[in-house]
Amino acid sequence: MANYIKNKELREEIIVCLEADELTPKAIDMFYLLVTHFGWNLKYKNPEDRKDCESQAMMDLYMYWRNYNPKYPNAFAYFTQLTKNGFAKGWRTIHPHKEIHISLSHGTIHSI
Repeated sequence: MANYIKNKELREEIIVCLEADELTPKAIDMFYLLVTHFGWNLKYKNPEDRKDCESQAMMDLYMYWRNYNPKYPNAFAYFTQLTKNGFAKGWRTIHPHKEIHISLSHGTIHSI
């Protein structure tokens, strides 16, 4: 397998998977490649955070791949968005949102 994913190949493979109602090893490899390449530009202080976010992204791809509608030609965009959402979900799980208060008069930020 190449070190990149072509939209046409991804779309064709997902259609095969939808018809069989299961992911093929090739589709799983494509998902793995998508997740690892997506995470390259993200910076993490803790390497375990990266692994957790990648795991969440893979889980989201696995959970929602059947929702892809083959009538739309851009499978790559659909699965990239699933990956992005998975990374964000993983990050929110690791680091729950804290309420932030900004004092404009003093120029300070306080988190609660």
